[in-house]
Amino acid sequence: MRIDRFLFFIRLAKSRTIAQGAIEQGHIRIDGKRVEKPSDQVEVGSVIALPLHGHVRVLRVLALPARRGPATEARACYEEIEEAS
Repeated sequence: MRIDRFLFFIRLAKSRTIAQGAIEQGHIRIDGKRVEKPSDQVEVGSVIALPLHGHVRVLRVLALPARRGPATEARACYEEIEEAS
């Protein structure tokens, strides 16, 4: 699944255009590699790092959503990875 669609479907971006803008600025990483295109692929098991609301969130993909559904459905598609201090 495309990274821009994934971020939109799991409700971390209000629109695909906003997700594409963050990707083009170079702020998002998949498995440690900087995402350069909105068409870069996300797979189950991928680790995504992105800045959101002033801090970096690290997420592990658990499932690929088929649609932009309710928030509870979206949260079931990823888990937050806590960073060790």
